[in-house]
Amino acid sequence: MNAPFKAAGLRDPFSAFVCDDDTLELIRVAAADMGWPIEKCNKGGLRNAVQSLSVSASPNILFVDMSESGDPINDINALAEVCEPGTVVIAAGQVNDVRLYRDLLSSGIQDYLLKPLSLDQVRESFTMAQAMLSAPKHADMHDDKPHHMMAVVGVRGGVGASLLSTSLAWVMSEQADRQTALLDLDVHFGTGALTLDLEPGRGLIDAIDNPSRIDGLFIERAMVRASDKLSLLSAEAPIHQPVMTDGSAFFQLEEELRNAFEMTIVDIPRHVLIPFPHLVQEAGTIVLVSDVTLAGARDTIRLLSWFKQNVPGSRVVLVANKFQNAVGELSRKEFESSIERPIDIAIPFDPKLVSQAAKLGKSYAELCKGTKAAQAWTSLMRVIVDGADESAEEAAAPAKSKSNGSSLLGKLGGLGTLVAKKGAK
Repeated sequence: MNAPFKAAGLRDPFSAFVCDDDTLELIRVAAADMGWPIEKCNKGGLRNAVQSLSVSASPNILFVDMSESGDPINDINALAEVCEPGTVVIAAGQVNDVRLYRDLLSSGIQDYLLKPLSLDQVRESFTMAQAMLSAPKHADMHDDKPHHMMAVVGVRGGVGASLLSTSLAWVMSEQADRQTALLDLDVHFGTGALTLDLEPGRGLIDAIDNPSRIDGLFIERAMVRASDKLSLLSAEAPIHQPVMTDGSAFFQLEEELRNAFEMTIVDIPRHVLIPFPHLVQEAGTIVLVSDVTLAGARDTIRLLSWFKQNVPGSRVVLVANKFQNAVGELSRKEFESSIERPIDIAIPFDPKLVSQAAKLGKSYAELCKGTKAAQAWTSLMRVIVDGADESAEEAAAPAKSKSNGSSLLGKLGGLGTLVAKKGAK
């Protein structure tokens, strides 16, 4: 990614770097079948690919043999440094390890093939890579739906903000049918990947360490896919390593996610929110999560005041999580009276379902399907989606009124609508 960008149409369609003669011959046959020049199939593995691409343009599709690599993940990361945006990487190796496979995919390669290779296997992988290059990008696929970013903030630890984030991400991707990204900014103790039974990868750590690397290609490689419409970026950083950041990496990630997805959900711990208030400045919706307790009421009041001062344009949706009618320090009425505003959505607490979701590696909302609690998740989705659509319409209104203002009929049309609205009141 440090190499100067070269337009895709001017790049070589294919290059390969392999370790042995048998693999070289097989790759040449597969390349010829695809109509690619066989002279671009080179002897030498991953290290040779890094050296070669550091001084030349990277191809559209790159095949690398990792058989002689002692540290595959670091070597792939070194390859990423010299590959231009848009290069599709296919790797091959002799190590049959699921964790390695997941780590390689998280690092950004398209496919990992286990040696010894078969011709049909290689052809299929090449065909899929070619199809990926021809397919429309994320941004092209959802231009009709404006992007909406929301932040999820818990008023206290243990109120279930992360549980709500993962569930909301599942609901938005499955029920609202939005391409959804979940960004978990609890770098040391985040539970987004754990909840969905995923390996978090190193994407978030790499972004914090090297903010200059963050671009569209980085997002494609770093995001861990939970489903066709849901992707996750999180971390499990060693607790002895403090996070050294000024928050710029988090802000850049939000910007890139805005370009790649229809819906972005950012799980922001309070210890990240307070020093970096700019993280919620672009959030159209802030989901504030509390339990119905005295301490929860106190901190809800404080955070509502903080949001009003720092992000007055954002809409705050108050969610009472782990809600139980018969048990609790405060009743719903007492809680609402103390904070001087109503609870928007109450998520009922079902310990059995929560436990089952944890064991199955699924979101709580997914396990709630067919229960009364499912109605609460659907209601929360509708509150957010409807609010997002209204905001998009309001943003489009100035442009529309501007075009109407170019003619007298346009002005009269707007006046008629206004009169109709007043009459309806």
